[in-house]
Amino acid sequence: MNEINFPISPILTFFLSEGVPFETIKLILMLPLIATLIAFLRQVVGIKAFGIYTPLLVTFAFLATDGLKYGILIFVIIILVGMLMRIALKSFRLLYLPRVAIMLTVVALSILVMLAISGSLQRTGLASVSIFPILIMITLVEKFIAVQIEKGDRAAILLATETLVISILGFYLASWEGLIRFIAIYPWIILLTVPLNILLGKWTGLRLSEYLRFGEIIKRS
Repeated sequence: MNEINFPISPILTFFLSEGVPFETIKLILMLPLIATLIAFLRQVVGIKAFGIYTPLLVTFAFLATDGLKYGILIFVIIILVGMLMRIALKSFRLLYLPRVAIMLTVVALSILVMLAISGSLQRTGLASVSIFPILIMITLVEKFIAVQIEKGDRAAILLATETLVISILGFYLASWEGLIRFIAIYPWIILLTVPLNILLGKWTGLRLSEYLRFGEIIKRS
């Protein structure tokens, strides 16, 4: 059984006794909370990002890296390389899927070079990042390029930035020690995310971003 230095629910004790790692249990229980946070930020605040699934995955990728700074660095490099590769391949007039495959190849090699450089600079935390978070964030390239093609560079950069902001907030939520301890004692509390999301699903008011955007019009009406 995992060594836990605080009280936990009998339900979690059962899972631990069956050999399920506490880290796995913690992340699974955190998933509904992070998803609800993303839904709130999108429906009420008005942050769009690349859907709900992508920032959720990036959040877990951040949790799997050795510190948030490494996750953000990998995220930024992937987006920058993706942008540069789209410009470089524009004149070739390639079909979408082969173009994305080339971009993924270059992004993967760029990350490999970055890991090698970090190792030579004794940045062992970055050099030892597992393949799991790297692969997750590399998949951002396709989302980013699709938005670039459809809506332009500005929209793609804005959505990437919003995805990064949401993922950072999700990372801090999932890393909150007090919340982890509370959920370990009362794991059933995550069921409250269902009625919360039902309320969010019936939200018909203006988003906070829309109040800021149309504040002058609202004041005049």
